[in-house]
Amino acid sequence: MAEQNTLRYTAEHEWLEVQGDIAIVGITAYAAEKLGDVVFVDLPTVGATVASGKIVGEIESTKSVGELFAPVDGTVTEVNDAVVANPELVNSDPFGEGWLIKVSFTELPSLLSFDEYTALVGE
Repeated sequence: MAEQNTLRYTAEHEWLEVQGDIAIVGITAYAAEKLGDVVFVDLPTVGATVASGKIVGEIESTKSVGELFAPVDGTVTEVNDAVVANPELVNSDPFGEGWLIKVSFTELPSLLSFDEYTALVGE
């Protein structure tokens, strides 16, 4: 499980753990809680080119369907097949087993710190 205070965040409630030129991406516990019980996850394929701010997938819950936005420009290098098979991992472990994709990137955009994200969601 990633340490939440070392992650970077987007205003669209994604978190990123940066490991060299790879960003591991998931959605925050706040977003998972607001979605409710996740029942389906649609993710891009490995090798797909993604652009920062563009929709790359969907997360469907018993309440609604949320969109997954790419937080960086790059190429998808890995998809979490476990979360596709068991979407409830997004709710039960959003910062660990519930990660969604890994993206190879060349440049990080401006992202929020833990404190900035916490202030954004008011927690």
